Amino acid sequence: MIKHFINFEWKQFFRSSYWQKSIALNILMAFLAVYFMLVFLALGISIYPLLKKQFPESDPLLMVNSFLFYWFLGDLLMRFFLQKLPVMNIKPLLILPLKRNIILNYVLGRSALSFFNFLPLFAIIPFGVILIFEDYNTTTTIVWMVLMYVFTLIINFLNFIIEAKSAETELSFLPLILIASLLFAVNYFELIEFTTLLGNAINVIVENPIYLSIPIAILALVYYFNYTMLKTKLYVDGSLKAKADVATTTDLAWTRRFGDIAPFLQLDLKLLWRNKRPRSSIFILVIGLLYGLFFYPNPMYKDWIPMFVFVGIFVTGIFMINFGQFIPAWDSGYYKLLMSQNIKYKEYLNSKFSLMLISAIIMFVLSIPYVYFGWKILTIHFAAMIYNIGINSHVLLLGGSFNRKKIDLTQRAAFNYQGTGAVQWLIGFPLLLIPILLFYVPYKFLGFEAGIATLIILGIIGIVFHQKIMNFITKKYLNSKYKMISAFDQSN
Repeated sequence: MIKHFINFEWKQFFRSSYWQKSIALNILMAFLAVYFMLVFLALGISIYPLLKKQFPESDPLLMVNSFLFYWFLGDLLMRFFLQKLPVMNIKPLLILPLKRNIILNYVLGRSALSFFNFLPLFAIIPFGVILIFEDYNTTTTIVWMVLMYVFTLIINFLNFIIEAKSAETELSFLPLILIASLLFAVNYFELIEFTTLLGNAINVIVENPIYLSIPIAILALVYYFNYTMLKTKLYVDGSLKAKADVATTTDLAWTRRFGDIAPFLQLDLKLLWRNKRPRSSIFILVIGLLYGLFFYPNPMYKDWIPMFVFVGIFVTGIFMINFGQFIPAWDSGYYKLLMSQNIKYKEYLNSKFSLMLISAIIMFVLSIPYVYFGWKILTIHFAAMIYNIGINSHVLLLGGSFNRKKIDLTQRAAFNYQGTGAVQWLIGFPLLLIPILLFYVPYKFLGFEAGIATLIILGIIGIVFHQKIMNFITKKYLNSKYKMISAFDQSN
């Protein structure tokens, strides 16, 4: 049965539109994987001689053990933001005479083969081999390597528990970041020395292999917890359970003043208010609005005026970027229904443009208090707003014509990479970096006013030629219409 599961997933992956239309991204991910493997391999080979050279009187193994607290804490944070539980399209399997424990054990067992569990071995094994060549006890070294991998698997399954418990909350990453920061602070100020406690515990286990049974028991416990947690959700009608919510309605009558685009604008506003992922994007606006506080008060950035352009684009365009890069994937769940209606595609896209325009103006108004740091900051924000409206909004709409990945609106937004393809990664360059270059060249040779004027003039040109640009973008969407319908119809 495991062989059949692997066969199903193999076919599903290579037959999907994601694989067929994102070859460039797959090649890039392969290069990144090779890069990180080489980095960890270099770390595993070099760490012993480096520690021996810098601290000749200390035991390198004991020093490594004393720093594993930071390794494990960083590993957990990285997994929370990047790693997801491997899933299968299991609903068709649930109507077949298959035991649920086979499906569950396969899904959990497959997670043990994750790249995140495979990567640390490139550092653990070379370091262990060097220890053996340096006359460390072979049994002790092997126990240490096994222990490190057991800890890696514990973090793997612990991450899935945290993911599941936090998935139902808005901004679910905040509790984990606060807890991790608290643990780091407690250790840093030596209120509780976690580095020493964990290092001593590992030393005891390495010297007495019988204690290896303790972390193995912890691994079995977190595996069983994941198993029982998933088992409660493994029903065909699990998603049909009724919710006792208070019904609320709104007619959004004020949107009618926008004319033909009003129905689409109402649809987008309801989507933002009623669904978890787009609603979470609204809360991220607060983070974007406060982004300037990391740069403007810092004396180190006082003379980095071009960097302030980046901040201005980000602050006034945070919603535009978060929302615009996934057009029309936000509507992927009902895209076929939408395209079967007698609608004008240009009006559909103009509603998206209007929403982004309004958001840029609102974000600029809310950022006016940054004038406290100088009139230049407010001027940059104004120029960034005009540039976002005239240029970046059209760049986002054009990039949306290449979107081919479906979005689940019920998932959280923060660090959620579902629906993210090559388009979302590549579009960041024209959105954030080109404005800096366009400002810097005239700023360098003519002065601050010339740089600001360049951004404003380009933005105004984009606004003046909005209708012609939208005609071109609309044609791109219409040419991709059926490709999008086919792509959004796939589960992965």
